[in-house]
Amino acid sequence: MENEETNYHSNNPTNKKNTIINFLLIITIFVGLLIYMLKVDGIENIINVLNHVNYKWVFIGIIFLLINWFCEAINLYFPMKKMYNNQTIKNAIKVSMIGLLFNNLTPFSSGGQPMQAYQMTKTGKRASDAMSALTIKFVITQIALVVTTLIIALIEFNFLKQLLKDYMWIAILGVAVNIFAIIIVILAGVNKKIITTITHPIIRFLGRIHLLRKTDEKIEKLDKSIENFNTQFKLIKSEKKMVIKMFIIGSVQCLAYYSITYAVYKAFGNSGISFFQIIPTQALLLLIMTFIPTPGSGLGAEGGFYLLFKSIFRQGTINMSILFWRMYTFYLPIIVGLFFLRD
Repeated sequence: MENEETNYHSNNPTNKKNTIINFLLIITIFVGLLIYMLKVDGIENIINVLNHVNYKWVFIGIIFLLINWFCEAINLYFPMKKMYNNQTIKNAIKVSMIGLLFNNLTPFSSGGQPMQAYQMTKTGKRASDAMSALTIKFVITQIALVVTTLIIALIEFNFLKQLLKDYMWIAILGVAVNIFAIIIVILAGVNKKIITTITHPIIRFLGRIHLLRKTDEKIEKLDKSIENFNTQFKLIKSEKKMVIKMFIIGSVQCLAYYSITYAVYKAFGNSGISFFQIIPTQALLLLIMTFIPTPGSGLGAEGGFYLLFKSIFRQGTINMSILFWRMYTFYLPIIVGLFFLRD
């Protein structure tokens, strides 16, 4: 185990070449969005729109963003504090921001957790413990996200049904995928034999068709990870108060993230749609974004925002709204995360 932890600590899990390529892709998407706005809206209309922005709501959007970030850090702090008494909120904030940075730099947010675990090993934590804490946080946060979204969606079902029309199947698929992911992770914590019975044949099959190499080694590593997570999952069963706190904080985090879109909506002088109608629409957009295989769901996020909100936002403001929304949810986490990446 010591060799495994040492190797993890000594090898930064990021691929510099891929990171550079992803940075260039992000810059290209940003420049492309600006060119598109200049061509479609024109410089005069853009200046006019900016002159009429309600910057009080821009500031409120920043507050929502900070709440989202803080909740993310607190929900990492709780399980790590149970494992390591010297865990600090300051370190949890740093690790969380680095996770947000690499989630936005990698397709399907795949780079966040490995980098977070790597950062925690630099402060003396075992990589296996770090990954267990991150998985516990993921499970509880995802449950909070699904429950919160479903409750609000049911309350505003008629509005969503009319707005989505042909897109309703995407919402159902997105919720189903999230629920399936939660069930798989919970099974790994409750009954490891079920997961290994499912995963071992899949890994061996992928090896036989030459999509995976060193399958025995991968199975061994997977079994060790499941074994460790199965042990750490006892935290969820034994620390009910912590789980309830994390669920509440996770719900607040989701609402804060969704509320950023409402702040953008109000910043551009829009009215007529309520806060509780914007939130489930944004929740659907988040579900759509999970299927986009680009860093930060680039292009898919912008396109999804346009399709879902173009009938809600005032004419001539939708493209600038997309830019502001992406600044909050994509570009700012990258910029701020870079500062936390420095030792």
